[in-house]
Amino acid sequence: MKIAVIGTGYVGLVTGTCLAESGNVVICMDVDERKIALLNSGIVPIYEPGLEELIKRNTSHGRLSFTIDMAKAVRASDLIFIAVGTPPGEDGSADLKYVVGAAREIGNYVNGYKVIINKSTVPVGTADKVIAAIKSQTRHKFDVVSNPEFLKEGAAIEDFMKPDRVVIGAGNPKAAAIVEELYAPFVRKGDRILIMDIRSAEMTKYASNAMLATKISFINEMSIICASLGADIDNVRKGMGFDRRIGFEFLFPGVGYGGSCFPKDVKALVQTAKEHGVDAKVLKSVEAVNERQKNLLSTMIIRHFGKGARKSMNPRKPLSGKTIAVWGLSFKPKTDDMREAPAVVIIENLLRAGAVINAHDPIAMDEARKYFKNKINYLQVGYDALKGADALAVVTEWSEFQAPDFGKIKRLMNRPVIFDGRNIYNQAELRRLGFTYYGIGRK
Repeated sequence: MKIAVIGTGYVGLVTGTCLAESGNVVICMDVDERKIALLNSGIVPIYEPGLEELIKRNTSHGRLSFTIDMAKAVRASDLIFIAVGTPPGEDGSADLKYVVGAAREIGNYVNGYKVIINKSTVPVGTADKVIAAIKSQTRHKFDVVSNPEFLKEGAAIEDFMKPDRVVIGAGNPKAAAIVEELYAPFVRKGDRILIMDIRSAEMTKYASNAMLATKISFINEMSIICASLGADIDNVRKGMGFDRRIGFEFLFPGVGYGGSCFPKDVKALVQTAKEHGVDAKVLKSVEAVNERQKNLLSTMIIRHFGKGARKSMNPRKPLSGKTIAVWGLSFKPKTDDMREAPAVVIIENLLRAGAVINAHDPIAMDEARKYFKNKINYLQVGYDALKGADALAVVTEWSEFQAPDFGKIKRLMNRPVIFDGRNIYNQAELRRLGFTYYGIGRK
């Protein structure tokens, strides 16, 4: 099939590349001339394992190309994906100006029947706005389909190639059948392609992300309760997770969720519900718990060093003179994405408390500079961040942090203190080695 993807952000670039990999001819279009120039020169502006190799293969075979020319992309394609950003507004609602703007431009250049597929995460009812925007510009026939994405950063290629399910929301069976055929190579049995009405498809994306965010906030709330009662959340988590009705997925306590999806989508769903007279009490609590959790690790660090602090110490700068090593800056492993990352909140809190920060992340160092500039020290080697440090805070559970040389860590640090924000270490073993260890909800 001949396909255009409007928007070369995370979702658009992965979608276009994977569709080209299955044999389609794909044009990815973006208004950002610099980004398109980078892609045309073989430079991928985002980090996602396996993506660069797929882009190079499909561009070399002529199946994938990049342009800033909307007219070219639309006229040459039968299916057009809208994959532009939907940033949160001041009230938390999704800002649809880019979606509607893209729809209007598509309408300008429609030259025959097209299927316009909304891939962006949008509130229920957005398809109506997209239809109206296109209709205002053309008399050609077209159909609008909702096809929400369910890609996990760090595993997006596999998620697209081997999806749990493909959701297609359509008002016209003809359009649904075309999109179903497009996804057939990825879902051999076909039983995981779900065809439904457009509004249900739009809602499915929000409901899915809200459910996952709820699981994270729930286990984090349990970790707080465990800590106050002398129970160990790791034991409790295992006791819960073996119940098949609950499972272990997303049932790991930590420093809160972040990224481009969960925070934005929960807020947007709360606001959408409010606009329709519904008070989304559970989702409001999910947000509140997550915000509290993001502050937990820095609070633990400040409390630890405040115990034996001199009375002459500035109470507003309880970490003055202390160096904290931070391992992990991205909101999760295998990505450089720092949008809504817990590390941002943690580091800002520690800086306000007077700490010097030595930070290391395998991928996200350049991204971190956009947030902190020269306010923290950036170390390319994880162990270098530990030299002279008074504590280590593990914020992101990168695989290289899972089994470090604790003897070396102890020798490098001023004090052998570890704040494990992801509960990846054996607390009994660390204490046996002479470390002071803090975990999340650990006994």
